[in-house]
Amino acid sequence: MNAPGGPQAETPTTAPAPWQPPPARIAVFRALQLGDMLCAMPALRALRRAAPAAHITLVGLPGAASIVQRFHGELDALLPFPGLPGMPEQAPDADGWGEFTRRARAARFDLAIQLHGDGRITNRVLPALAARRTAGFVPQGTSPPSPDFLAWPDELPEVLRYTALMEHLGIAVADTGLHIPLEPEDTAECDALLETCGLTPSRTVLLHPGARLASRRWAPARFAAVGRRLARAGYQLAITGSPDEALITGELKHRLGVPAHDLTGRTSLGGLAALVQRCALVVCNDTGMSHVAAAMRTPSVVIASGSDVHRWAPLDRQRHRVLWHDLPCRPCAHAACPYPGHPCASAVDPGTVAHAALLQLGHGERRHA
Repeated sequence: MNAPGGPQAETPTTAPAPWQPPPARIAVFRALQLGDMLCAMPALRALRRAAPAAHITLVGLPGAASIVQRFHGELDALLPFPGLPGMPEQAPDADGWGEFTRRARAARFDLAIQLHGDGRITNRVLPALAARRTAGFVPQGTSPPSPDFLAWPDELPEVLRYTALMEHLGIAVADTGLHIPLEPEDTAECDALLETCGLTPSRTVLLHPGARLASRRWAPARFAAVGRRLARAGYQLAITGSPDEALITGELKHRLGVPAHDLTGRTSLGGLAALVQRCALVVCNDTGMSHVAAAMRTPSVVIASGSDVHRWAPLDRQRHRVLWHDLPCRPCAHAACPYPGHPCASAVDPGTVAHAALLQLGHGERRHA
């Protein structure tokens, strides 16, 4: 098993001209799911510090309104993106492009920033935003259209790629930590759930067997083996997942053979974040839940099946232990593994994961202190 080291961002040697005048209306293009959005928040936090009076619009997935509301310190509004061929996060809505471009032009953006990959496909969105100035990434070896563009820093983890762009634009980055702001209702939801289930947070481990892609999922039977070992060590178990992951979480609960509380579909994002913050450990796949654990500073053990560990592993490699098996086919571009037995996942042994989980739990008191 491998646990990669944590690379540091390099300071760009060239920078664009200063903003004159400072942008009052900024569009940020990042039409991705929750975990990907969390990875961009350190960059957006730096952008907000640099432009505290600006109106910042997320050009994102139509369902991202809750993200904008949650991160109201960094974002002010959502402009739903209709999708493009070649971008797998949503089915393209060709009929929606007229309304999208109309709303973008009416917004009169001073600056549009592409925070969605190396730009090979996504830079095609920038002209539709009709901003006075554009910034973002271009593929390695490609001539940038202006000094505001940075060659895609493929060697950096995901979080540091976007803070590198902020630094390239002359924006100071104070920190690279993930965060999820909590509201009083989030804490109340969490407290009610803990009381209803009779869970003691300091003795509770959250098992999260789901992931959007099947190729990123470790088998529920293996999660169950880890859960049984933790239960024998005296820990309470709770299973988390979204409503559309009910089959996966249900299989895990069936296979556990020890008491566990199934919280599938019973938490909002804020309630889940508050629960993660309170509990002792998260055991999950390399998916959005991993980023939630990183944001809430809760120890985790992450099984990375198929994903690019260098890119997606949490930056804090002490608090978050990532276990994975190297194969020539990594990183995987398949929604489901095409090889018999899903070898990158099956090579990660439940005993190894359970051992890592118990080691992480041994540091729990120091974390809470």
